[in-house]
Amino acid sequence: MRPPGPWDEGMPVGTGPTAPADDLDIADPRGTAEPSEPATTDDEEAPQGPPAPDHETATHTTNQTKPAAAGGEPTPQGPPAPDHETVMGGAGGNNMAEGEAEAETARTHPRRRIEGLLLGLAAGDAAGWPSARHRAARMPEWTRRLTRELDTFAEQNATTTLPVPIALNQPPEPLRLGPSDDAEWAAFAAEAVLRAGDDTALGDLSRQRRTRAAIDLTWNAVASEVAAAAARAPEVESALLPLRARISVRAGLGNLATGLRPPATGHDNPHYFDDAACVRACVLAVAHPGDPQRAADLAEFDARYTQDGDGVHGARAMAAALALALAGEDIETCVTAALTELPEATEIGRNARHALTLARAADSAFALVPALEHQIVDHVYSYGIAAAETVPVALALATAAGGRIAEAVPAAACLSRVADSAPALAGALTGALAGGESIPASWRDTCRTLSGCVLPRLTGTDLVELAELLEATRPAPPGG
Repeated sequence: MRPPGPWDEGMPVGTGPTAPADDLDIADPRGTAEPSEPATTDDEEAPQGPPAPDHETATHTTNQTKPAAAGGEPTPQGPPAPDHETVMGGAGGNNMAEGEAEAETARTHPRRRIEGLLLGLAAGDAAGWPSARHRAARMPEWTRRLTRELDTFAEQNATTTLPVPIALNQPPEPLRLGPSDDAEWAAFAAEAVLRAGDDTALGDLSRQRRTRAAIDLTWNAVASEVAAAAARAPEVESALLPLRARISVRAGLGNLATGLRPPATGHDNPHYFDDAACVRACVLAVAHPGDPQRAADLAEFDARYTQDGDGVHGARAMAAALALALAGEDIETCVTAALTELPEATEIGRNARHALTLARAADSAFALVPALEHQIVDHVYSYGIAAAETVPVALALATAAGGRIAEAVPAAACLSRVADSAPALAGALTGALAGGESIPASWRDTCRTLSGCVLPRLTGTDLVELAELLEATRPAPPGG
């Protein structure tokens, strides 16, 4: 089965992948077959992405409801000897004046911002309690079954001693602190950026169009695997896949495998509103540092494979904020750019504006937690993964923390319902703001290597090395 060519608005819906695609390689994307050239109505330099929704479409997606529950100047100086602020997390300082001075230094002398983005995202991912359950997928199935049985026992016997993921007589390494699903899907997005940054691959296209073609190729390579697995199963939903994914991603891949194309793959999706694309958008911003509009457009192009409505708006917002963070802007500028991508009439737009109002009145990120818990986080739906909650929470906590990762991430982890993604999103933004040096050495060592708990082919991927590869391929910011 050969993956279809890159998506274009005018491409008819109908034919999907027909043969397994070659495996993707983060370190060497040059061996990839060239997909068909995407159509465009603009010149070579104009970015191609999904069209801006018209009024009818915007109204439709806004009114959708959730399913019912059941990163030429002098070379920057090297880092100083670690002081208290460095150890604790970047532009912090012992008081506000010191924090602002460090933030200004970070802006004037960028410090490995892509590394900060990736490691910050991974640290936030690891800090959330769901990460342990994701990593437990590497344990034998019976260990997870036993945990479920113990949970049932606690429920039936009114026991307040609750079970946690266990190893028993198995090596406990998979359960130790480390990154999980968000970091691995971020690396998945980085593959497309690296492929597009290689001038020997897809070289007859402009950089913007290469990036979109690479995203399409990346998605369809996985969809080909889904199609092959589905051929061996009674239905797509029961296919045994070589990956673990969110409901929106699994549904989007299933749609691709059966012949649908974006935006239908994201629209005809039970979890169109979730934040899966928001994590990918943080990394896609690397393709357009300093250009929030193009970063947001690229994020939407990717998001349409798996999301619609607030899921797309959230991806645009995170990409816009990260694009400016990677260019050295401050947290307020980044958040303002994010708000520009969140329509006021949407749930995510209303929540983000209210959350930021709360953040600017809070004494600290930790002090903000109860207000977010009571006024932003939903307690009705079965899953805490709605972009309308996690993106506002991440933006608000990053603001209340003054862009300091050591404050934003722990506070985000306190919000248990949104702890699967909000700490990772907050960590990505604050990590990019302060750079790789803002990540404490203990967290850097713990979170730099992927375990492959959701994407096994990424097992052993080093995020520091991945950041270096992305840094080598990223374009200069506008005017720089």
